[in-house]
Amino acid sequence: MSCLTSDPRGTMTSMLGPLKYRLSFVAGGLLAREAVPVASTYLEVGDWKQTRDVVREHNLIQQRTEASTVRISREVVQRLSMLDRDEVELIADGTAHERQMMMWSATCRRYQLIDEFAREVLRERYLLMTPTLTHDDYDSFIRSKALWHEELNELTPLTYKKLRAELFRMLREADLLSETGHIVDAELSGRLGRLLGRHGKAAFEIYPMTDVEIEQVMA
Repeated sequence: MSCLTSDPRGTMTSMLGPLKYRLSFVAGGLLAREAVPVASTYLEVGDWKQTRDVVREHNLIQQRTEASTVRISREVVQRLSMLDRDEVELIADGTAHERQMMMWSATCRRYQLIDEFAREVLRERYLLMTPTLTHDDYDSFIRSKALWHEELNELTPLTYKKLRAELFRMLREADLLSETGHIVDAELSGRLGRLLGRHGKAAFEIYPMTDVEIEQVMA
């Protein structure tokens, strides 16, 4: 019998407590640009392992070293594999902004910690009309999660700072946070809204959007 359960968003937990957070998002940012050739390759070959092999062999993501090619291609494949085929098609042929928004969704699906930060801090501050997001907000969030996730207490100071820097970099690259730390309203195209709408309202709650705005996009 499985000892795993899931919450309404599909986040897996164990009967012995929450599963450990994945904490491998230490380099690359949102990876929206790198995702395009990876998505296109997957649409041609239809298999993520083969996609990764082709991307690495031909260095389709244009990294300077083999080690970077391996690391970044693995990360992009892991995030894109969270999406369905129609969503991958949007990565391949959508606008730059649609791609950024979808990559934010893919990243949240891959990393529970980022998903929870988006819902519990980014969107909550937006709803409370608190317009800024700072490192202090992130630090408070991590302290609260560390009560249940010992792996957060085990991070070295350097890794902790790298993870924080990468998350804020992703937010800026997704156009959800300005360079001055102001939260930016999420603007979702009709196509993106329809794709996310298949997953229900929860799929929109990682963005700075009100319930009314979500209902309008889903209508």
